[in-house]
Amino acid sequence: MRVKLLNNLKRFISPIFMIVFMAAFTYILFYPVLYMLSNALRTTVDYIDPTVQWVPKNFTLQNFKDAIVAMNFGESFLNTVTLEMVSALLSVFFCAIYAYGLSRFNFRFKKLLIFVLILIIMLPDVMLVIPRVENFQHLDFLGVLGLFDKLTGIDLRPNIMGTPLTFYLPSIFGVGLKGGMFIFIYMQFFKGLPAELEEAAWIDGAGPLRTYFQIIIPSSTTPIVTVLVFSLVWHWNDYFLALMYTTENLPLAVVMRDIQQYIFLSFGEANGASALIFGVPPAACLLFIAPIVGIYMFLQKYFVESIDRVGIVG
Repeated sequence: MRVKLLNNLKRFISPIFMIVFMAAFTYILFYPVLYMLSNALRTTVDYIDPTVQWVPKNFTLQNFKDAIVAMNFGESFLNTVTLEMVSALLSVFFCAIYAYGLSRFNFRFKKLLIFVLILIIMLPDVMLVIPRVENFQHLDFLGVLGLFDKLTGIDLRPNIMGTPLTFYLPSIFGVGLKGGMFIFIYMQFFKGLPAELEEAAWIDGAGPLRTYFQIIIPSSTTPIVTVLVFSLVWHWNDYFLALMYTTENLPLAVVMRDIQQYIFLSFGEANGASALIFGVPPAACLLFIAPIVGIYMFLQKYFVESIDRVGIVG
């Protein structure tokens, strides 16, 4: 009877414990968003009313309108798409190609390239930004143009700083934002694909490229979705590299980093101070995260499944 009573007690307590735990976890997770939403929808009167805690008495969308003006949202959003999002998609595409070569073919210096890949994953972008900026200011390939400059005194090395190429080229060569991590994720998946798929394609006369695009890629939805979500989120939130590479056509992450400055520039000293105290910064934060949250909600089903299959933890 005692054992039966304990078992019944466990069955009763376990669901309650799980409900309490999930409710607490959900509250911690959504608290920042609820806080921003509550403050973004308030009027000035609600801000100075001590009785208003979470639900405003007077709802307004004026804070969102002011935030759109301060952020120059349309132009900044377009800059984010053309610079960061295109870079993210290029990284998803080219990292898959490099990972396929490293995981499915044997060639000289393969171990050296994998060692370099591990270094790319371990080294933070802060350590590499100065060499990259210097290289982009005098773009060269294996020092060929630099040698020509020393021999002839004619410098043919172009300066691509401030152009979209500073965002695109690292992604194309697999060394962009988190490129090493993306290659590693692809490699872990490609190693688990049956070799018979490629052998059957080769028997049918398909070459490596045709095999890759017609056999491997259609079978690789799992890592592609994983890398796609990670790449979009990391590129969307990146402001450090954007600050290093360009001073014009700034993406939204850079604008959000200096939102106080943009608010003062848009509304003047007095009105800017009032906007900072009240609901414009929370509204700007919500506008910033809304697009990427929408993308994640669209892909979250496939993303959760892909995380489970590729075995990523942490």
